[in-house]
Amino acid sequence: MWGQKERNVYLSSLFGGASAGLSVDMVLFPLDTIKTRLQSAQGFIKSGGFSGVYKGIGPQAIGSAPQAALFFLTYESFKYYVEPLVNPHYLPLVHMAAASFGEVVACLIRVPMEVVKQRRQTSTNRKHTSTRILMHAWKSEGLRKGLYRGFGSTILREIPFSFIQFPILEYLKSTYRIHFKNNIPLESWEVANCGALAGAFAAATTTPLDVAKTRIMLADKKTAATLRVRSVLQQVYREKGVRGLFAGFTPRVLWITLGGYVFFGMYDLSKNFCTDHLLDSEYEEIR
Repeated sequence: MWGQKERNVYLSSLFGGASAGLSVDMVLFPLDTIKTRLQSAQGFIKSGGFSGVYKGIGPQAIGSAPQAALFFLTYESFKYYVEPLVNPHYLPLVHMAAASFGEVVACLIRVPMEVVKQRRQTSTNRKHTSTRILMHAWKSEGLRKGLYRGFGSTILREIPFSFIQFPILEYLKSTYRIHFKNNIPLESWEVANCGALAGAFAAATTTPLDVAKTRIMLADKKTAATLRVRSVLQQVYREKGVRGLFAGFTPRVLWITLGGYVFFGMYDLSKNFCTDHLLDSEYEEIR
């Protein structure tokens, strides 16, 4: 049976993650559209250029809250149960593992959302609504080859990203708290600063994997069946060199830096609000 502490961890993580995911995706969606078009095999202009930068926001709005909520539920729960069992020197490994499990769970929602969103972002046909794209992918390509196309490449992008981002995030938070705050918990804006720095570094180093993921998701049905991350990266390198592997680098790093600030700041703020004002008051009423 759940104790109050465990219950607070689960519910505050869900609430904080949902608030953070929805906030960052709605605010920074145009940057994501520009990044996707820069990485598209059609090229930036043919994919739409700077017009219609809010195309595909529907599936993003629907999927952002639950995927972020599931990620943080998994991440915080793993940390809660495993950290007490591990030597402090090995905590970065715990954070890597927790983030990796969280990403796999979140991708169950993220990948179908990304498939629909990116096809909408790069379509110049106004009749190709998000709903039509969703139904076409489902009917013509099925679940695994359609809505979950690129699941493996997304995991291969997200896990290295989280391997880098979350240990850096936890290190920055811990170091700042010890050396500048006398072990007083950080304010939400301070957590946001740590999230921005960690996100920027992780985004910069994993851009080639993001390029591969985008190419696989946007490929036509016949081509997609033969695409693998390695072969896509080799093809991009042959065609465009290193510059091609880092296509969309600037909007991606900018998007994730700003996104890291909004995401982790909002997560900390919402999580603390839920714990301090919603869960505790509810618990008192029950008692």
